Order: sequence, then C-alpha cells, then structure tokens
Amino acid sequence: MGFLLRWLGAFLLLAAIFNPTSWNYVTWARAAWGQQTPLIVFLGLILAVAAMVYLVATLRSIGVLGAAVIAAVFAAGLWVLTDWGLLGLDNSALNTWLGLLVLSLILGVGMSWSILRQRLSGQQTTDEVDG
Repeated sequence: MGFLLRWLGAFLLLAAIFNPTSWNYVTWARAAWGQQTPLIVFLGLILAVAAMVYLVATLRSIGVLGAAVIAAVFAAGLWVLTDWGLLGLDNSALNTWLGLLVLSLILGVGMSWSILRQRLSGQQTTDEVDG
C-alpha cells in the first residue's frame, strides 16, 4: 500500500506539472503569465520543491544507473507491446501519458526502494553521516 501511495503521489505531481490535456501547470502558466505572474511563480516553486524531493530521494536510493535500468525495463516492455500490435506510436497523447506513467513509476520505486530492500533482504538501510 505504501508503494502505491508513493507512486500515486509521483504520478499526480508529474501530471499536475504537465500532461497532454489543458489542465496542467505548464499550459496554465503560458496562458496566464501576464495576468497572474506572482501566483504562477509561487505555485511553480512549490511544484519544483515537491519534484526535487522525489528526485533527490530517487537518486539517493537507486541512483542514475538504477533509474536507467528501470526505464530500460519499461521501454523494453513498451517495445514488446508495440511489436505485438497492442500499442501504437501514432497517438502522441497516449505516448505522453505512458511517459508520465514510466517516470512516476521510477520515482515511486526510488521513494520506496529502502523499504522494499529491507523487506526483501531483512537488512536495515541507514544513512552515513560524517561528523
């Protein structure tokens, strides 16, 4: 359940920042820049901080290589689905949603990796602090 909530949070965050509909931060910010600049900057900073929390936690837990491996697994899965004719590449909105899904799954795994590792191996993960 914890992984599901972390993944859902990542997905909602990424979808709030950008998605193929007109209901997202990027589209709104472009359209309303002259009229609502302070609010756009304020909400943009809040979204940036939330995204950085996910990104830093992911990079600390699985690293760039781990994120690349997870992305490669999903890319290979999408390749298989495309090869079997179950998925087409001509729908840009669907491709954007799939990209958001993959990125949110990477962030969800990154946020949950320490917990998953502890449950699978029985070993506790701790941060080393110099000082």
